[in-house]
Amino acid sequence: MRTPELAARSVRILTVPLLVAGVAAGVAPAAITRATPARPVASAGITGLLTGVAATSANNAWAVGNTQAAGTGNKTLILRWNGTSWTQVSSPAPPGSFLDGVAATSASDAWAVGPSRSGKPVILHWNGTTWKQVPISTTGVSGLSSVAATSASDAWAVGTATSAKPAILHWNGTAWKQVPSPSPAGAGLIDVAASSARNAWAVGTAGSPTSSKVLILHWNGTTWKQVPSPEPANSTLDGVATTSPSSAWAVGFSGTSDRALIERWNGTTWKTVPSPSPTGSGLVSVAATSASNAWAVGGIGGPKTLIERWNGTTWKMVPSPSPTPSILSGVSATSANNAWAVGWGAAQNTKTLILRWNGTSWTRS
Repeated sequence: MRTPELAARSVRILTVPLLVAGVAAGVAPAAITRATPARPVASAGITGLLTGVAATSANNAWAVGNTQAAGTGNKTLILRWNGTSWTQVSSPAPPGSFLDGVAATSASDAWAVGPSRSGKPVILHWNGTTWKQVPISTTGVSGLSSVAATSASDAWAVGTATSAKPAILHWNGTAWKQVPSPSPAGAGLIDVAASSARNAWAVGTAGSPTSSKVLILHWNGTTWKQVPSPEPANSTLDGVATTSPSSAWAVGFSGTSDRALIERWNGTTWKTVPSPSPTGSGLVSVAATSASNAWAVGGIGGPKTLIERWNGTTWKMVPSPSPTPSILSGVSATSANNAWAVGWGAAQNTKTLILRWNGTSWTRS
């Protein structure tokens, strides 16, 4: 889940505006303290929310978001998994920033992106030792919501331009540069995924708040092109994942059925796939490791967390150990036996939430 899209997605899917009113709306106290030095933390012990997660192995994972601790105000939050515990890592993000997406290719290469209160995008890079802010020369980009990387010299970041059009940036190993893309009116991109330098997908919405349409863009190694979606108007796609040019998943919310939406790319067309999700549910993130293993997470009005798994034939709901109320906003998987899901719980104070799949069940980390 991303910011500022975070508020709209949460309210639409779960009708919990109070849960995210402060952070998602971009309203944060002016004073932001320095990030906490690296130290072990309990994932459920931080007041705040996690919006993105990325893993490269069972011993390396990142989770990002924001925290509002009493007396310290809002600050970006970065957590790292080293195979044994989660550690909070210092963030160089400037005051008024938010982190919504994270991607990693190795233990020494990771990216985190988001918007800022100043209206400028934030891009951070992990070099194996520290996180550093990376400057971009592009103007007219109001915020970034997601990032994907296939190597140290190939990464994508997407969001929205100040002109209410999609914004796509590419990292070539040296600098971030804006790349031309189809620009439907009132469009914005929420998520991006890539499997190679010649295959990437970006999803979002286009149109007005009362008449939104699904937006799907594809990178073929040369240009970004819009691809038709089978879903009618008043639906959205919030998450995308791809494992090859002939396999991709996109998830979101269907205005037609008032429930979670799942679409699949078979190499030729996108087709809607039946979802076991109940009425009032929505999916906001998806991850896949093969043609027979994929995860999608989100929430059910209430709110309760929602976890679904693709076994190669059908999508099935999987029990979640999350507290109620809570929501899952990001998922990442490295194999059939290792996956992470992050979000937050809203009992009393908003607390960060991390779940781990061990091949048998999901447990709180």
